[in-house]
Amino acid sequence: MKRFPVHGRDATCRDVFTFTVHLWNRQPARLAIIMSAMLASTLADVLVPLYSGRLIDAVFRGDTVLAAFSVPFALALGAIAIRHVALIGLNDLVLKMMSNVANEAFYHLQRFSTDWHANSFAGSTVRKITRGMGALELLNSTILIALLPSFIILVGSTALLGWHWPVMGLIFARGAIIYLAFAISLSLSYVAPAASLANGWDTRLGGALADAVSCNAVVKGFGAEGREDERLAKIVTKWRHRTRRAWMRGTTISSTQGVTLVALRMAVVGYALLLSSDGRATPGEIAYVLTSLVVLQGYLRDTGVHVRNVQRSVNEIEELVAIHNQQLDVADHSAAKPIRITKGRIVFENVHFRYSNHLLPLYSECSLSIEAGERVGLVGPSGSGKTTLVKLIQRLYDLSGGRILIDGQDVSEVTQESLRSQIAIVQQEPILFHRSLAENIAYGRPGASQAEIEQAARMASAHEFIAPLPKGYRTLVGERGLKLSGGERQRVAIARAFLANAPILILDEATSSLDSESEVLIQEAMDRLMVGRTTLVIAHRLSTVRALDRLLVFDRGRIVEDGDHAALVGIDGGIYRRLYERQALELAYASGEGRLARACYDSEAALLRSSLRA
Repeated sequence: MKRFPVHGRDATCRDVFTFTVHLWNRQPARLAIIMSAMLASTLADVLVPLYSGRLIDAVFRGDTVLAAFSVPFALALGAIAIRHVALIGLNDLVLKMMSNVANEAFYHLQRFSTDWHANSFAGSTVRKITRGMGALELLNSTILIALLPSFIILVGSTALLGWHWPVMGLIFARGAIIYLAFAISLSLSYVAPAASLANGWDTRLGGALADAVSCNAVVKGFGAEGREDERLAKIVTKWRHRTRRAWMRGTTISSTQGVTLVALRMAVVGYALLLSSDGRATPGEIAYVLTSLVVLQGYLRDTGVHVRNVQRSVNEIEELVAIHNQQLDVADHSAAKPIRITKGRIVFENVHFRYSNHLLPLYSECSLSIEAGERVGLVGPSGSGKTTLVKLIQRLYDLSGGRILIDGQDVSEVTQESLRSQIAIVQQEPILFHRSLAENIAYGRPGASQAEIEQAARMASAHEFIAPLPKGYRTLVGERGLKLSGGERQRVAIARAFLANAPILILDEATSSLDSESEVLIQEAMDRLMVGRTTLVIAHRLSTVRALDRLLVFDRGRIVEDGDHAALVGIDGGIYRRLYERQALELAYASGEGRLARACYDSEAALLRSSLRA
């Protein structure tokens, strides 16, 4: 898909028109039909005043008026029929354009980096797209059905009048040019900046609404409805003031254009009266001039509105074009091929990585090898680099240096879709679609049969709570899965990973914040899930990683300890040992009741420390 890069700046009016022309170029035949039909129908409008004047002269001369009477009506009916063809073509043109824009905007959004999505309001993003699509329809209708005929009327009427009376043609031309110059220049320099600011607040309003609605459970939990009302009211007030200023500027332009039209009317009528008094124009010709003035004035008056509509449409499309033109942070290379993971061996070779908003690198010359089928725990303080490691394996970020190999294949040289489709992940906060349980489980392998879905659910200990539901696997889970408990969502996510049957598995704090019963069920399901897969387990609760084959201890982007549980506990002064002792002591204190029990646990903790040091 072609993009017109804006190099990190907001889209401009020029970018919007370039974007629109690019969309037109996809349907050249349909565009040609529309423009040809509008040209023909508008030329008919140009000729109607001329033949109307001839009809009046025929009446004054006492000639047969049938032919003179029928021509204007035939032209008018023909113009309507041809315009109907143009409107049908416009409907198809615009709908196709809007469909393409929606699909391509979604394509880009799906491939933007995790950082981009973390820093963007979902509601604001949706508002940018939907508002831009609506504005695209208005822009095309205005240019092709309104402004194009206005231009043809202006040129045609001026040419015909100038052919009869050069001075009259000059008056028409100069008046129309002055009017259009006022309309265009004031719209671009006076209204457009205010409209852009109003659109920005419209986007914020959409984001604020979506943020409050999606977090309604938190709002209710803290009884904060009133606070959220006040917060939204402030944004609405800002939006109202900015929008009113844009609308008032549009009203001012409309009045200015009205004065210009009055001046044009006075000049044309005055010169027409002069022609009549000098005997240089017949009554029919005067009628022709006045009728042309009425037609041209109607088009010019509408042109002022159309110019403002174009300006407004451009402002509303700017943010959509900016999304379309946004460069992908992580993009597939042109020669990228699908990866084929058979064993799941992962190798880091001198990996360098720095987040774009950090001055110092997180990883520097990081080298690591994880064997196929090995179960590896990633532990360490928050911010030490555990989660970043698995994100780099998924190629959610590009490296600053070095490379990552899976089964000998560089992840930067393969397609991201093929890579991530062969890595199953169970997150700390599993996110489910507002779809049925069966669809959520089958998301890991589209096209899976109902029997395969139920088997995966059984392996994840999820079938037990799904089967008794009134609609069973057809039950909708609510937005982000909010109809389910934390443990139920986690088991659905594990079932999804089972069904995906990927050779590499990532478990990101999958048992945190769960009750004991749910934790036992999920731990058993995860043990089954890890069999035969290269597994990376991120954990702060060390009890979940004790039985793994290998533990990697991270500290500020470095792997400072590497070994199994027994080996790391035996390192005097080691980070893993310190973390393990602290969690063991916290568990002991948490389990005691009363001073006597606490003293007993203090004694047990001291014995534990002694045994660990032995």
